[in-house]
Amino acid sequence: MSHVIVIGAGQAGASCVAKLRNGGFDGQVTLIGAEPAPPYQRPPLSKAYLMGEMALERLYLRPEAFYAEHDITLRTDAEVTSIDPAEKRVALGVEALSYDELVLTTGSVPRRLPASIGGDLGCVFTVRDLSDVDAMAPLFTQGKRVLIVGGGYIGLEAASVAAKLGLDVTLVEMADRILQRVAAPQTSDYFRALHQSHGVRILEGVGLDRLTGGGDVSGAVLSDGTEIVVDFVIAGVGITPATALAEAAGLDIENGIKVDAQGRTSAPHIWAAGDCTSFPYREGRIRLESVPHAIDQAELVAENIMGAGKNYTAKPWFWSDQYDVKLQIAGLNTGYTDVVSRVGKGQTASFWYYRDAELLAVDAMNDPRAYMIGKRLIEAGKSADPSVVADVSADLKALLQA
Repeated sequence: MSHVIVIGAGQAGASCVAKLRNGGFDGQVTLIGAEPAPPYQRPPLSKAYLMGEMALERLYLRPEAFYAEHDITLRTDAEVTSIDPAEKRVALGVEALSYDELVLTTGSVPRRLPASIGGDLGCVFTVRDLSDVDAMAPLFTQGKRVLIVGGGYIGLEAASVAAKLGLDVTLVEMADRILQRVAAPQTSDYFRALHQSHGVRILEGVGLDRLTGGGDVSGAVLSDGTEIVVDFVIAGVGITPATALAEAAGLDIENGIKVDAQGRTSAPHIWAAGDCTSFPYREGRIRLESVPHAIDQAELVAENIMGAGKNYTAKPWFWSDQYDVKLQIAGLNTGYTDVVSRVGKGQTASFWYYRDAELLAVDAMNDPRAYMIGKRLIEAGKSADPSVVADVSADLKALLQA
């Protein structure tokens, strides 16, 4: 009987094993996860779960009983220590498991603040998994002072929860502006104003020099010499693909585990999907960090294990929830030359990214219509007349007929 082993029990891993069973695969399926919990959603961790608005069981992607009911062996709290592609075996310490097909859905790991600047002090956190959030949750009480290092979406989401719960929030961003790596100045301006209206102190062009304290962090010295008192610190300084297992097994690595259009790695019978992979996209290669990508690529890999022979066509989209604003992003803005603003009433706005005449991406804040129309245009390879986009009175639906 054929045996598929999936290493990594996150969104991609759970999607892959479910697709195998739903697609009629009748061999052995084993899903191995390093965490003690069954596969769960990560986006609500730093929002609804942290705020106490979502119970642990509601985080689970599927009820625990699902795996047994579908004859999926779920191994939680289990660490794969090595992969032997020649022998088609994976090791979990002294235990070895043989596979016919192996799927790596190992995800990503957060960058941590260096120990040399106090990153190993107590009460210094990252936001990546359940244990991270469980550890910091007791500190999210009114009046506590938190320093957030990094003005990307993870840092901003943490800031919004902290501010809503009445904490004293300072966010520092070493770049000239928040979201500089991922968004246009217009989007940065929007979210800066939003956070400042909720009392968050945002310091841009300012880095962290060092953290201070005994066992636990108690203060921070910034790159401009400012000293602040803190009760805890959250580092939102990016993530890196979890490639250590693949690299040790001799697989090709290129900004993640390198896969072809169908999800195969450089080693026979080993596939990969999700945050940990880089894959062909248009004329080059990219790596995406998003839930929809993790699901789509993992399900495609499952289909290809069953012989579908399909190529992956990424349809990038992302979202972020901050306060009462839902940001939805369609497309990738890499290489944009112009941004067209469409600003409505209240907090409704969208920013449309163009490379010359080509529509690349849309950032839509509390504007699901702009998001959906932009997404449909981008996926169809169509552009949008900038004058229509900029005219708030114009019906965006007309763009779909153009």
